Order: sequence, then C-alpha cells, then structure tokens
Amino acid sequence: MKRLRVGVIGVGHLGQHHARILAALPDVQLVAVADSRPEQARLVAGRLGTEALDDYRELLDRVDAVSVAVPTTLHREVAGAFLARGIPALVEKPLAGSLAEAEELVALARSTGAVLQVGHIERFNPALSALQQKPLRPRFIHAERLSTYTFRSTDIGVVHDLMIHDIDLILSMVSAPVQSVSAVGLSLFSEREDVADARVQFEDGTVANITASRASYTAVRKMRIWATEGYASIDFATKQATLVQPSDAFLAGQLGLEGVDTAQPAAVKEHLFGKILRVDKVETSGREPLALELEEFVRCVRGEARPRVGGEEALRAMRLADQILKSLEAHRWEGEPSVATAPALPPASTSVFRGPHAWRLNSLRRSQASKPAGY
Repeated sequence: MKRLRVGVIGVGHLGQHHARILAALPDVQLVAVADSRPEQARLVAGRLGTEALDDYRELLDRVDAVSVAVPTTLHREVAGAFLARGIPALVEKPLAGSLAEAEELVALARSTGAVLQVGHIERFNPALSALQQKPLRPRFIHAERLSTYTFRSTDIGVVHDLMIHDIDLILSMVSAPVQSVSAVGLSLFSEREDVADARVQFEDGTVANITASRASYTAVRKMRIWATEGYASIDFATKQATLVQPSDAFLAGQLGLEGVDTAQPAAVKEHLFGKILRVDKVETSGREPLALELEEFVRCVRGEARPRVGGEEALRAMRLADQILKSLEAHRWEGEPSVATAPALPPASTSVFRGPHAWRLNSLRRSQASKPAGY
C-alpha cells in the first residue's frame, strides 16, 4: 500500500504529539512539520527525522493530508487552504474561532469532498468507549471540566477551550434539538471568560449542566449521567467508568431488606449497592486516545472509515457553544445592562463578571486616563 504523505502544521504543546504519532505509523510518511517559529519546527523535525518549514503553504503541493494544530483563530485560514484544494484535514478542536468560520470550513469540505475530522479527543477515551457498549438514554447529565491556568489557548475563552469537549460528548448522546440555554461566565486571568456554567434543556426533556474552568486549583474531567437504564460516572482523566443499574428484583419492586440491620449505614450501603443495585467498574484499555484519533484519520483519508467527529458533528457543537456564549453575554450582573466581552480592553460593564482580573483592568484604565494626549 502506498504510504500516505502527511504534514503537521503547528508543532507546539499538542501538535508535536501529532507529529510523533504520525511519524511512527508504518503506512504514513511524515513529509514535514511547519511552525511559524522556525526553531520549534527544527526541534521537532530533528527528533523525528523530517523536514522543518516555517510556512505551511509550502505543503500545499506535497501532501495527501494534513493535521492542523495552530491557534484556533488561524484554523479557518490554514485548514481552509487545504480543504479548498480537496486535501483532507484533521483540525484540532474547536473547529474554528467563530461559528461563521466553522460553517465556512464545513462548506469548503462539502464542496470539494475532502475529509474534515475535528480533534474532539474525548470521543476516543477508553472509558467512554467501554461505556458505549452498555447503551444509556440520558435524562440528566452533569459535566465538570476544570484545569489550572496554563496561559495557552488565550485566543479563545473557556467555552471553546474546555467546555466544547463536553458539549460535543453530550450532543453525541442526545439527538433531540436544544430547547433553551442559560449561562454565566467569569473572567479571572484573561480578557475572555475563564469560568463558565451552562444549563441546556433539550426538546425531549433531557437536561445537561456543564461547568468549565481553566482557573481551578485542582484538575477535574468528570461526567455523570442519570438515565432510564441506570447511572454512569466517567472520569476522563483516569480513564475509569462506573455503571450502576437496578437489579431484576428491584425492577420487580422487591427491596429484599429482610435480615438487614437498617440502623447500620454500612450494612444498608452494602446491601443497596450490591444486591438491589448492581455496580460495575467498566474496564478500559491503555491505548493513547490521540493515537486512536490519528489512526482513524488515516483510515478516513483512505476511504476505510467515516470520522467519528466530522465537520457536521463539530459544527453542531459550535452552534451550541455559540448559544451558550450569547446567553453568557446577555446575563446581567447586579442589574447592569450586559455588554459582550471584546478581545481588546473591555468596557467597565460587561456580561462576564470580572474578579481579580477586573482590578488589573481598572488600574490600567486609570493609568491610561492620566496620560497626556498622544502618549
């Protein structure tokens, strides 16, 4: 089989791992890595025995497919250049910096027939994959994704940076249209929202609460699902899952408390979560999710599979993210009219409640006001 010629564009914190995995695939030739920082491109290329470029456009006539891991605000430009030529692209999440740009990328892929896959890596988490073997129909979902501040992805807020993972996962579980969205956001370190909380209700009655923070003291990546068939808990960080389901006896209305000392909480718990409710620890394998994602991309380029998260699926997540951001921007703090957060210095009244970051901004405003004209 002819080796697939692939390039990686953007080899920073995440992109260098794309390059590492692709270089190790026997049916892939890593043609080159491109990065606007020549020294970073040379560093990664040297480790992998490939060519270093500082202009991604040099790859346009040399590859069969590309992996794009540049800052989100550049996704439209970079991925669009390849999709317009019919060259398949794996684009890191989120699909684009705005809903309009995401729609343009999907339209480009559709018009040229190029494969467009989006890097929603949690779809390849073994805990989720194992749980999918035990189908659930969610009725209430609670997702929590917290991380410390890394000073990366500051071109986007936490909704597109972290919450988008859980938005995509929830939409993969719930097919009903979104009925309503309510959200609030907080800014602590950046000029965009660093903390966000959203409540999403679907037309079939399913409700999802989604919390995301990139300014947390501790890191958490968990989802809890209450369904008709039982309850599931997924820890994406440890790749572990737990499924709790009612026993046949419980479904038949039999609690079977005979012989149980109800005055002893430990005895009641042991009986409840063992005989009345079945508790199963879902076993997972140790494969690296990013490797699984990239291997799927190669198969999709060869026409052997369809992307688990293609352009249309990623676009649906972007649309819900856009609804969440609009709700966040419309929220009123202390009755003040809401104003959308701007990329530059935001106004004093803003829909994103500003904590410590506001002190720095207010100090900056005072210093700017004191400067003479033309400074």
